[in-house]
This record gives sequence, C-alpha cells and structure tokens, in this order.
Amino acid sequence: MATLLLRLVAPMQAWGSRSRFDDRDTEAEPTRSGVLGLCAAALGIDRAAPIDDLTRLRFGVRVDREGGAGRDYHTAQLHPGHPKTKTDVTTRFYLSDAAFWAGLEGQDTEFLHRLYAALQAPHWPLSLGRKAFQASLPIFAKPPLELPLWDALQQAPSLRRRQDGEPYRFVLDRDAVPQALHKAASPSRRQDVPDGPFAQRRYRSREVLTVTGALDVPADPFVLRNWPAPEEASA
Repeated sequence: MATLLLRLVAPMQAWGSRSRFDDRDTEAEPTRSGVLGLCAAALGIDRAAPIDDLTRLRFGVRVDREGGAGRDYHTAQLHPGHPKTKTDVTTRFYLSDAAFWAGLEGQDTEFLHRLYAALQAPHWPLSLGRKAFQASLPIFAKPPLELPLWDALQQAPSLRRRQDGEPYRFVLDRDAVPQALHKAASPSRRQDVPDGPFAQRRYRSREVLTVTGALDVPADPFVLRNWPAPEEASA
C-alpha cells in the first residue's frame, strides 16, 4: 500500500460536483472526479478510455488554506452557424487563494510511481478545475510514500503562510479514516466518483468523513520560497 500526495495551490481553483449548464458550482475542497481528471490528463488518457486504475484508488484531502469564495460573470454565445445565436449569461463560482493536499492511496505502487512521473511531465496541460486555473506551485511533491492515506496526509508539510495553530480539516473516503476517529467525524456523501470513462459524464456517490484536528508539521519549502510571511513581506 502506498499514497501519492498532490499539492493543489493556485490563485483560483474550482471543483464542481453539481454543475449544470449555465451554473457552475464549486465544492469547498477538491473533488474526487476533479483530481482524477487532472491525473488522467497527466497520463494522456482519452476521455472515452477506461479509468479503472484511477477509480480504484482511495481519495482524501487536507485543507490547509480554505481560500475565499468568488463568483465570475461570463457570457457565452454559440458559433454563428448555429440556429440559436442568443447570448447566455453564466454564473461560475471559484475558490481564491486556497491550498490543499490531495492523496491517492492504492495497492499498485508501480502505477502510483507512473502517475508521479506523469505529473512532472504531463501529456496534456494540467489545471485545477478549469482550464484557466493554473497551479502556482508544482503539483507533484514526493514519490509515493509507503504509508496509508491518513498517515500520509498527517505528515505533509504545511501550505500555510503562517503557522498559527489553527486546526486542519480532513475530508476522506470513509474507509480511509481510522476507526477510532469515526465517532468524532462528520459523515456526508459526495456525488463525484466517475462511473466509467469521463466522456459518459456519469457519477456515483461515496461516503466521506470530515475530521478536524491540530497538526505540528513544518512549512512546505515552496511556500516559504514564494510567499514570505506577512511580517517579512512588509519589512
């Protein structure tokens, strides 16, 4: 068993799970379908191709910076030759200045190593939920860790600019959370598991548990290098 951690940091990111037509939502943290789509792009998997190697992985997220919720005003118009040429107004929500660790756990360590290599040299450009939302730090972090998902997320360095002692939020597949924490966790369901190739646009639900707890982990070196603490920036 091994876990691959993905660093998801960007000025803007969006992780929709209920988007329909002109309204594009975002969850408060990355969705399973969104992260698997990112991985499929890195591996060069066509939208019509099976993604069984990806969907069998356990999934979880650690929220380091929740970011702020925003809404974009967009207009869209079909091409001139289309019988309907009216302009549609669309509403698109996003997260600004958020930072997450996403973890993928599986028995096939060789596949996770192949995915790690693909994230460093992706087949197609990678984005965090929408094509315009590019990562501001490398998505790949370390090669797969010989740890279960929960332990790997516990050990990941902090993506916060300031170590303020605030608790972290963890959102994981139910069976990836240690049994001893189930009573204190908040259960919910997410409709974000691809049911077949992405082109089919079918999704099934999964049970997740949300756990909040304190961590004492060092700051991620990429964060320290790119964003100094507020007091350092103003010096």
